[in-house]
Amino acid sequence: MAQVTIYLNKDTEEKMRALVKAHNISQSQWVASLIREKLRTEWPDHVAALAGAWEDFPSLEEIRDEVAHDAARESL
Repeated sequence: MAQVTIYLNKDTEEKMRALVKAHNISQSQWVASLIREKLRTEWPDHVAALAGAWEDFPSLEEIRDEVAHDAARESL
């Protein structure tokens, strides 16, 4: 398993220590969870489950129909 060294200013370190203590996890676990979250390439299940949840949401075709066409560009 890899090890990473990070440097934090005093205020940030104090806030991190209070947060991990309140959640009863280690600093390493907390930082690792943040890294995994940022590297995620798929939507979380609770977000993906929302697909289609709004019955009155316009379809893709309706959204695309409302897009204005680009103006003609001037020649250089």
